[in-house]
Amino acid sequence: MLNKLSMPLGILITITIFLVVGKGIAAELPPLTHKLTTLKKVINAPSLRLKNLDDEIIDIKDLKGKVVVVNFWATWCPPCRREMGSLERLHLATKDKNVVVLAVNIGEDVDTVFSFLGQVEPSPTFPMLFDPEAKSMSPWNVRGLPTTYIIDPNGTMIYRAIGGREFDHSDIQQAIIKLIKK
Repeated sequence: MLNKLSMPLGILITITIFLVVGKGIAAELPPLTHKLTTLKKVINAPSLRLKNLDDEIIDIKDLKGKVVVVNFWATWCPPCRREMGSLERLHLATKDKNVVVLAVNIGEDVDTVFSFLGQVEPSPTFPMLFDPEAKSMSPWNVRGLPTTYIIDPNGTMIYRAIGGREFDHSDIQQAIIKLIKK
């Protein structure tokens, strides 16, 4: 009888330790930053033509005249997961100001992404694009995830952010809004 109880009890203790230690590890993660890197060279945004969650093609060239935030990410990437809610808050704050947020998922399927999005608060309403073969990474010079580019209304890449950001921070929002008025 003791052996029958010790197995479930051992599993319960292991899960409890994992949850307690896991919370401690999450609490020790460094804060996301709110700084953007200004690109020194004038570079036009490469082409980007991918399907969204509804299987519709989104083409960045159709967004000329708008400020476009292009975020490359994956569900397995901890800073990508952490910044997703702030991208949605940025989207909500700027969607009526000629700003478009695009999230390009690298290497995952729709089911994996859809499942993850249900866990994000607030749940993203901006377009999620899919690059299952990661073909966009090379032309966009993406060497790690997350990587984000901010494109001005003329299609020029102005800012880059490598690593997690708080995109709803006032410094980032002001930088984006200045591009609208450019």
